[in-house]
Amino acid sequence: MKKTLLVSLSFVAIAAGCTGLEHKSSLTEPSIAGNNSLLGNWTSSTLIPTPSTCTDFKWNVSEQTASSMKGSFSATCPGDLKFTGTAEGSLSSATTIKWTAQANAVAPGLSSCSLNLAGTATLGTESIIVPYDGNTCLGKVSGIETLKKRSL
Repeated sequence: MKKTLLVSLSFVAIAAGCTGLEHKSSLTEPSIAGNNSLLGNWTSSTLIPTPSTCTDFKWNVSEQTASSMKGSFSATCPGDLKFTGTAEGSLSSATTIKWTAQANAVAPGLSSCSLNLAGTATLGTESIIVPYDGNTCLGKVSGIETLKKRSL
């Protein structure tokens, strides 16, 4: 019995030594360090907006460096104001982006309505979580949107 157990344990040890250890790593979070993974179209999909939140965020990242990104931006805010403009950000840590957006909307009864937003976004696995605060011509807005990269 002892010989059988010893032979079995020896076999397990040899088998384990022969298989070796393999370590793989993969980058699952968006990153701007050396690759262009943030380039492209990012969109949100808030189902139930509140009276002080903007919805339907779209950010088309068209320019990117190792530490910054920018591109076109659009959102719909209270009063059914559909804004279009620009957004840009800079990497403040490996997973956070300080960003700003400026946009304008034209609506019935308004010649022009500006939007200014700012926040610190968090890069997540396949998404960007975007808390924001800002002002429109109709008042303050704030909220959190989750942007996901849209496939082409």
